[in-house]
Amino acid sequence: MQPEQITSLQNGRIKETVSFLEKSRFRRERGLFAVEGKREFEQCMTAGYRIRSVFFNPHALPQQEVERIALRTPESAFYSVTPEVYSKLAYREGTEGIVAIAEAKDHSPEKVALSENPLILAVERVEKPGNLGALLRTADACGADAVIVCDPLTDIYNPNLIRASLGAVFSCQIAVCSNEKALEWLRKNKIAIFTAQLQDSLPYYDTDMTGPGAIVMGSESQGLTDFWRQASDAKIRIPMLGRLDSLNVSVSAAVLCYEAVRQRNCKRNTDTHN
Repeated sequence: MQPEQITSLQNGRIKETVSFLEKSRFRRERGLFAVEGKREFEQCMTAGYRIRSVFFNPHALPQQEVERIALRTPESAFYSVTPEVYSKLAYREGTEGIVAIAEAKDHSPEKVALSENPLILAVERVEKPGNLGALLRTADACGADAVIVCDPLTDIYNPNLIRASLGAVFSCQIAVCSNEKALEWLRKNKIAIFTAQLQDSLPYYDTDMTGPGAIVMGSESQGLTDFWRQASDAKIRIPMLGRLDSLNVSVSAAVLCYEAVRQRNCKRNTDTHN
């Protein structure tokens, strides 16, 4: 493999890659996105994304690593860039010298593969990329079947989201759709809807979450809309024992998702011993 060398900041490919990093509209129109950093890139490759091109700084990424990546992505174009050019591409510090362009996937709900007893995390109108990235990490950690991003206000291929997710944006199944489409899909698959809300709700630990279920979270600023409150099969809350009335949305999701995991494990152990 003999990569093309790029030394100019005015190179068209460099300018295009910067646009993928900075402009969500550009990503949507092209169906492509930029992934920066060795860990995130590894997750992207492992998840089966098609890699169009790879830009690397040979002063930061060892030659044997470049060759290993080339073997895994034989159809990709490789570009060796100077440290100055790479600093133009790098969205953040400490990315180990690699930025790649990958093809976006179809994130319609119909693409989600469900287990026999699915656990879904659905989030409505979460705006901050950091929060959505953290929610994806939670979903990955608790083994949720999928995350449904309803009425999205941020692009799931936003570089800040990818970074905050530590690559979970690639390891999780993600559906992106309207509230109406999400509800239709959940009903079709007979998945109960648990809405996290303070009003008219029961403590989460008093709610049976052992069957197929979707935990639905709203944004920190607005909470859930009436659409989901009316569609809910069970309204649950996390008791707030201090002076504040809310937790960060990703923390709340972790509490609720792991309660579902706990209940399911307890039921499985009980069924095994009976």
